[in-house]
Amino acid sequence: MNGLDARFFEAGGTSFADFVAKVSPDLLPRPNSIDSPHGTTIVALSYQGGVLMAGDRRATMGNLIASRDIEKVFAADDFSVVGIAGTAGLAVELVKLFQVELEHYEKIEGSTLSLDGKANRLASLIRGNLPMAMQGLAVVPLFVGFDHETNAGRIFSYDVTGGRYEESAFHAVGSGSIFARGALKKIHQQSFTREESILASLAALYDAADDDSATGGPDLTRNIYPLIITVDTNGVRRVADDEVERLSRQLVSSRATRPDGPKASVL
Repeated sequence: MNGLDARFFEAGGTSFADFVAKVSPDLLPRPNSIDSPHGTTIVALSYQGGVLMAGDRRATMGNLIASRDIEKVFAADDFSVVGIAGTAGLAVELVKLFQVELEHYEKIEGSTLSLDGKANRLASLIRGNLPMAMQGLAVVPLFVGFDHETNAGRIFSYDVTGGRYEESAFHAVGSGSIFARGALKKIHQQSFTREESILASLAALYDAADDDSATGGPDLTRNIYPLIITVDTNGVRRVADDEVERLSRQLVSSRATRPDGPKASVL
């Protein structure tokens, strides 16, 4: 039989693809995941007295722009914010469930869950989505909040298995995250004021959009700008659209003469 096993001599259909699937399925191309909108990019950074999260407004589906004005950053409760990256539909539903669970806990217990408790609960929700993630429908959010015990903002990142990691000063997730983090490495300072941190987040998203086609930059013609939410001792506050527009136009104007952004010193 020239080293061929019995499967090569069994009667079957005329489809060669079906035969290969039975004999050696690893030789077939992997099926594409379900076409669905994906959201990117989210950045978070701390500043004096608080922390913020900013997200671009683009969602993609393969090589197409599925949406130009999707919202990816949400208040989880009065003192925490969650941003979505990955499969947009599942991510939005996960955020809604997370919001309801935090509200339910507060009503039952009469007090809010600790920030670590919120971060852990989000991790368990992500872990519950693992079977879908294995099919290509992953959800990887970013979570920030103000911790009244330490009187400071904190940032938590996750992986698809629900692993939770605390970041020290800034972080980003999504397809443009590598470029956003690179930008923040050069410009972020713990001494940033609220407005300086907003400008830094806009600059990071601008740099991500400059190198990643799935990330949308500020759209001056359609008046579509990143969504930014800050959190401090007074709670969650969405940055007003007119302020984001003003700072976005200021950023775009500065890049007209210096497209690659501000230069950092060698030392």
